[in-house]
Amino acid sequence: MSPPSELSAGFRASLAQAAGSAAMLTDPADCWPYGYDNSRRHALPQAVVFAREAAQIAAVVALCAESATALTARGMGTGTTGATVPERGGVVLSFERMDEILRIAPGDRLAVVQPGVINANLQKALATSGFFWPPDPTSAAVCTIGGNLAYNSAGPRAVKYGTPRDNTLGLRVVSGTGEMLRTGVSTSKGVVGYDLTRLIIGSEGTLALITEATLKLTPLPEAKRTLRATYADIHAAAAAVSSIMAQAVTPCALEFMDASAIAMVSRYSKLDLPEGAGALLMIEVDGPAACIHEAQAAVAAAAQCDGLLELRLAESAEEVAALWKTRKALSPALRHIAPKKINEDVVVPVSRMGEFIEALDRLAHESGIRIVNFGHAGNGNIHVNLLIDPNDPDEVARAATCLDAVFSLVLRLDGTLSGEHGIGLEKRDFVERELDPVALRLMHDLKRCFDPAGILNPGKGL
Repeated sequence: MSPPSELSAGFRASLAQAAGSAAMLTDPADCWPYGYDNSRRHALPQAVVFAREAAQIAAVVALCAESATALTARGMGTGTTGATVPERGGVVLSFERMDEILRIAPGDRLAVVQPGVINANLQKALATSGFFWPPDPTSAAVCTIGGNLAYNSAGPRAVKYGTPRDNTLGLRVVSGTGEMLRTGVSTSKGVVGYDLTRLIIGSEGTLALITEATLKLTPLPEAKRTLRATYADIHAAAAAVSSIMAQAVTPCALEFMDASAIAMVSRYSKLDLPEGAGALLMIEVDGPAACIHEAQAAVAAAAQCDGLLELRLAESAEEVAALWKTRKALSPALRHIAPKKINEDVVVPVSRMGEFIEALDRLAHESGIRIVNFGHAGNGNIHVNLLIDPNDPDEVARAATCLDAVFSLVLRLDGTLSGEHGIGLEKRDFVERELDPVALRLMHDLKRCFDPAGILNPGKGL
């Protein structure tokens, strides 16, 4: 791989020809912002190319492959793991200008989009036809569909509607050799060949670059009900989550906050919570208007576990906003206390959530690192936040030891190290703990098949 400082004048000229001079940056000051993502990492690329069409992308990839120059794909840089940070310099390929919704076909329940389309913009366009695309990351207002697919980012609705892998029919991509190919189908069924679509989704731009996606759409629900359940402790809340997920009605959102998160929010926002609240669940149920009351009643009954302090149902849009106020106040509170916190998105079986949070409390006490937990309870997807001062070397060292213990705990409980944030650079060194040697060997073999020169997002994921 060429060192960052060795992009020759000849290569730059060839890159400008392949990319188009109006679609390329080379001045370090112009390239600098494209070295960041939403982690604390930064690396300066030597050139930035703005993707416009598949043929242009294929030409850029082929040029980088021929010269062994690193090529890092980027959406809007909202990822938290350093996956779009050009660690080895080279070229950043930005998809922000490739943002057209090419087709919406309600009769076939699909939409065809370019990778730079913003998630929220797609949802607005689909709503006019009575549909939505289920993945809804917290950053939906600014993140791209291509980024959602690269990370397999899902959000709260995944508990009922699944992840991008479950809601994508097919892709058009460019491999690491510069070849263009189509994967998947435009139908709801299709079993011809291997499922390359699901393989590429979640691969963080290391196998191929997505130039177009055919997305599976879901009709908007007629009605929705919102409940907030408050419990004495995390074990009661975890028992409620298991009870809710064991009955027939699947909520469209099942979010939780632990005692530390509640205490933090209470310092910055006046909350209407019962005395002694040790855990909180936000629950949403959706479906046909004719049976929404029965669905809400079934979920409410399942939430009635020992340790329940209060169960509130929102009767109006204002009450819905009031119930969600607690959860929405959490992120600003975290940013105020620890703007450079460590945020991990591990997953454990739903039945072991209580055990996991209790063990995290012990780790916090032993390490002296404050840990705040919230997340998508219906999937067991817990956002573990280590609140640290990055300017305190001793605290940073203790946090590293603590994080190591967190990952060991997750795997001991039959969990996984990432649910939707991906691996990138932040978790790369821990991957071998979760995957067995044969699986790792096959993954490296797949990487070589798709990207024999090793230019696509090198050093990420594995």
